[in-house]
Amino acid sequence: MHTQPLTASSAFQALRSHYALVKNRRLAELFAQDPARFKTFSTKAAGILLDYSKNLLDDATLRLLQELARERGVAAQRDAMFAGEKINVTEQRAVLHTALRAPLSADLQVDGQHVSSDVHAVLERMRAFSDRVRAGDWTGHTGKAITDIVNIGIGGSDLGPKMVCRALRSYAHPRLRMHFVSNVDGHDLDAVLSQVDPETTLFIITSKTFTTMETMMNAQSARRWFLQHNDNDAAALAQHFVAVSTNLVAVNAFGIDADNMFPFWDWVGGRYSVWSAIGLPIALSTGFDNFSAFLQGAHAMDEHFRTAPLESNLPVILALVGLWNRNFVGCGSVSIAPYLQDLELFPSYLQQLDMESNGKHVAANGTALEIATGPIIWGNSGTNCQHAYFQLLHQGTDITPVDFIAVLKPNHTLPQHHAALLANCFAQSEALMRGKNTAEVRAEMQVQGIASADIEALAPHRTFAGNRPSNTLLMDGLNPTSLGALMALYEHKVFVQGVLWGVNSFDQWGVELGKVLAQNIQSELTAAAQPERHDSSTNGLIALARAAL
Repeated sequence: MHTQPLTASSAFQALRSHYALVKNRRLAELFAQDPARFKTFSTKAAGILLDYSKNLLDDATLRLLQELARERGVAAQRDAMFAGEKINVTEQRAVLHTALRAPLSADLQVDGQHVSSDVHAVLERMRAFSDRVRAGDWTGHTGKAITDIVNIGIGGSDLGPKMVCRALRSYAHPRLRMHFVSNVDGHDLDAVLSQVDPETTLFIITSKTFTTMETMMNAQSARRWFLQHNDNDAAALAQHFVAVSTNLVAVNAFGIDADNMFPFWDWVGGRYSVWSAIGLPIALSTGFDNFSAFLQGAHAMDEHFRTAPLESNLPVILALVGLWNRNFVGCGSVSIAPYLQDLELFPSYLQQLDMESNGKHVAANGTALEIATGPIIWGNSGTNCQHAYFQLLHQGTDITPVDFIAVLKPNHTLPQHHAALLANCFAQSEALMRGKNTAEVRAEMQVQGIASADIEALAPHRTFAGNRPSNTLLMDGLNPTSLGALMALYEHKVFVQGVLWGVNSFDQWGVELGKVLAQNIQSELTAAAQPERHDSSTNGLIALARAAL
């Protein structure tokens, strides 16, 4: 990792000077001057087309951004990650989520661990188990086939598999209904338990340490619910509970047999874990062959990222464009707009991936950063988002880049719907880029026969500044392979930006303080209050809660 601050880089200084020259340009004028701009500023890999032409940049901008990537050692850090070096410096861990989707022939060994063999041994266990459940050979304790699968986890143990199962719903087994419980709020678990039959429900308890507070509270409540419906027969647990964890002792104490525990490793970070046994719900829902295709799609993007030159490297380009918008154009957030209802959870998935990775205020070496890092990630599916917050994107005071995501061929048989969807997607990116000036507004209202006085009054409200950046990511269709590639693209984009800013993208100390304080407060809600620990606001809230409980 580069120890020099990003702002001290000669390429960064050159980019500052360059931005001063180009900041007043109009995107619409750039398109008018260069009919080939789309071809120049788009590229494709692993089945994904990235069109980044609707960003305020030119050839000189890209050359300077690429020089910045070279100065910051992006290629060297990338190679170190793939080689299994301990680039997670604050936890002294390798970062090997790419090994989870690599073929057995990759033959990667780290610290004496034969990573490739271990990964594929777990994959084979996942295949055998998912095949049995899907075929109806794994039954509940009364001999009935499983109909409902409840995944209990939180963070990456929930967001990843839940998003993928939703995205690949057209590949789902017709008998199996997937449920996901993550929130410690009892309403979350209660809503699921009210829908399922204890005789035909399989619970997957997902926690690396088997101590995660929210997960284990939900797991213990699910266990009690199950036993209450089965005469407290603990032996019946074996057919209805499996675990994804590394803590065999705790798993056994819960009542889950070692044969029903699917392991993973400490170099698998939560937000990068869907490719591991954390993805067991995906294999159960879609079938292991489709889960394998999902891994293969991600591996294809890995290979592109690992081998392609910076100039044509999709994750690198996406990261550099994002850094340009964040640190030079001054955009504090990025809106993710998948024009595909099956990807409605993708923005939430990217929130954790990006904001937990690069939401840092110090560099990897512990020094304070002098520049803004990870942006706020938010969004929703199109066209719903157009009727919610696109008003702000078009006419608000903040400039918010948008990543539009779409497919050419849908998984349904309603072609007129898909044509309308794509028309809206393409139109929104064009409208954000072009805008509508006052003269155009006046001319339009004159044609409509609006009185001159009214035109002058209304024109400011109907004017769009335009010049607002966006990317469009286009795939042939949404399938296990293309989804894997899309997710890996964003993983690597986040990694590259972390290298550029000089942060460690693979720790998440920011989530720890609240957890510790919550444990203290929870004890005070049910035992003696300790007001000396807290401020008056917190004490007041605790008192109200104690009175209500």
